[in-house]
Amino acid sequence: MMTTQKIILTLDDVKRIAAAAESEALQNQWPVVIAIVDDGGHLLYLQRLDNTQFGSVTVAIEKARAAIAFRRPTKVLEENIAEGRLHYLQLPGALPVEGGLPIIIDDQFVGAVGVSGVRSFQDAQIAQAGIAALISHLQGR
Repeated sequence: MMTTQKIILTLDDVKRIAAAAESEALQNQWPVVIAIVDDGGHLLYLQRLDNTQFGSVTVAIEKARAAIAFRRPTKVLEENIAEGRLHYLQLPGALPVEGGLPIIIDDQFVGAVGVSGVRSFQDAQIAQAGIAALISHLQGR
């Protein structure tokens, strides 16, 4: 029997991701919502920076959920639709807007970050900064 140890995001991990994402957003003066979900798409963390429109709350959560549900950046879904693969619009939970990124540790999908509030590529930049901080921390152990 093969056993696998499941990696989970801890509260410290989530706070590290959020702090780095917030730092990236503030450095660029981008008002955003940052959402972090676990591997089942359950919300672990939500932060709405000052002056961010409330519509971005749901969008950030759904970007994160789509990224973990489909185990790929939401940009991939967006690109598929732009290339004419419109059936992606019918996939339940697929939000085809850049800004959702899965969190992968030791080849395991452990969660995702979704960001909304500025241009989609900027949302993705913020999410990537958060994930990079976690990965850097884990590699430094």
